[in-house]
Amino acid sequence: MQPISQGKVKDVFEDAEKTLLFDFSDRISVFDKIIPSLIPRKGESLCRTSAFWFEKLKGIGIKSHFVRLDSPKRMIVKRVDIIRDYDKIDSTTKNYLIPLEVICRHYVAGSLFDRISKGKVSARELGFADGETTEYGAKLPKPMVEFTTKLEPVDRLLTEEEALRISGLTPEELEDLKDVVLKIDELIAITAAKQGLIHVDGKKEFAFDENREIMVIDGFGTLDEDRWWEADATKCSDSEGDCKVKECSKEFVRQYYRRIDYFKELEEARATGIPEPDIPALPENVIKEVSDMYVRMFERITGEKF
Repeated sequence: MQPISQGKVKDVFEDAEKTLLFDFSDRISVFDKIIPSLIPRKGESLCRTSAFWFEKLKGIGIKSHFVRLDSPKRMIVKRVDIIRDYDKIDSTTKNYLIPLEVICRHYVAGSLFDRISKGKVSARELGFADGETTEYGAKLPKPMVEFTTKLEPVDRLLTEEEALRISGLTPEELEDLKDVVLKIDELIAITAAKQGLIHVDGKKEFAFDENREIMVIDGFGTLDEDRWWEADATKCSDSEGDCKVKECSKEFVRQYYRRIDYFKELEEARATGIPEPDIPALPENVIKEVSDMYVRMFERITGEKF
């Protein structure tokens, strides 16, 4: 089978004229860096979780590129064109990957919290009233949909105007995309709540098919693309603005690299233009904990056995 590309997590192979094969590896990445450690059983858990959600989309009338599982860690998907030159995309282009990642946030967490802490985003911009808390773990008054680049070496936050310019989307199609994301997240939140989980945020990727109809691609609703908290272990005090959460996603790994100050060093390097530090491998005890988490969460989200 002819290889086409190797991503941070997935390897892509030729399958047929109109389909590709995705092979989900046990690699793991954070902050756009591939960690020099493999996480046993991660690839299978991501593949099977993604397939679970793609099947769910059929029930709510949302198209995807998913065709079928080929094995527990491989899936067959519809092929679309990848156009890296933004100038070659317009409102008539069909069957191509939309070069955006669409992030929908429901709580203050991750990079959003970083931006709030640095004063780059205000409480009012997020829909909070003056004096309301924007502490880590606070629920946003309304979902926040953002766009980043998909085909650039490091994800870059975009304004809606720039998202429109590089994607070939019309303003109406951009609004349709937001509606699809919110509909999917409603499905995820309902499913997660039944398992005692909080769906915090997540990213989606999209393409247009041969009829220029939107379809979901890649994967979503997994521990790589989405952030999850244990509902019973998440406590917020309205009076003190203090929230405590229990992470159940790849954020657990990001937090490890924050604790050892790697993320701080990486941010400084990116801000000053000096060479970025190599990301260190994970300790064996962390690898085991992360592997167990991927399997455990797959079973909770899908209701299936590993």
